[in-house]
Amino acid sequence: MSKDRLEAFSDGVIAIIITIMVLELEVPEGIEWTALMPLAPIFLSYVLSFIFLAIYWNNHHHLLQAVEHVGGRILWANMHLLFWLSLIPFVTAWMGTHPLAPWPIALYGVVLLFAAIAYYLLTRALIALHGRQSLLAAAVGRDSKGVLSVIFYLMAIPAAFAIPWSSLALYVLVAIIWLIPDRRIEKVLVADE
Repeated sequence: MSKDRLEAFSDGVIAIIITIMVLELEVPEGIEWTALMPLAPIFLSYVLSFIFLAIYWNNHHHLLQAVEHVGGRILWANMHLLFWLSLIPFVTAWMGTHPLAPWPIALYGVVLLFAAIAYYLLTRALIALHGRQSLLAAAVGRDSKGVLSVIFYLMAIPAAFAIPWSSLALYVLVAIIWLIPDRRIEKVLVADE
């Protein structure tokens, strides 16, 4: 089965998710710049979620560039990832509407955790299909960023009930870790050419 159709579908779903998120941003009541102040938590949660979706989109693109084909197992693993990503607009809106409230912050972390697990499962399914000697397997390696992200999410979820801002700091830290370009797959693909 061609990977192009899977990539195009995933791109479309992620674009829709981002569109849904931006539609949640409300126009302020007043016309002064101070009217924007109450919307700051909503906007900041949107920015963080947009960054996470951009990270997933970029990494998903690189992941599929390193493989030749996909199969049924990959399609379901990809749908699993898209399911968790599709929940991001909901938890973003809830967290933005109730800044520093433990449950919204914790649920945001749960969705990010399961999206990270789903991405890991997709990666492993692709490696299983293409073999441990494949370009993808060589590029992914130990996936220390992925493991570190899961650890931070597991720390952030319970921390939301004790020190909510520390959970937010951990989410931002994960985003920063992934914003630093990850060139593993690019390096392997360039070396193969």
